[in-house]
Amino acid sequence: MSQASASSHGNKPAKSESRGFFARIVQFFREVFVELKKVQRPTRSELWKLFLTVVFFVAVVMAFVAAIDLVFAQLVLLIFS
Repeated sequence: MSQASASSHGNKPAKSESRGFFARIVQFFREVFVELKKVQRPTRSELWKLFLTVVFFVAVVMAFVAAIDLVFAQLVLLIFS
């Protein structure tokens, strides 16, 4: 083991470990708020288009599952009745 790798894995606590419990919680929330400021929120029209896309996709999947369910129900009735 070289001297450089030995010193990087020493017993010295990391900076976050040297802080108190509540100081780390406060730091976490500060970082959360900084990241939330970077978020680009959709406009009203973009949000409406995304909503309609999701509703349409869910309706298509529901129709597909309903069709498969009807087919299998008819097969079960034919086989077991």
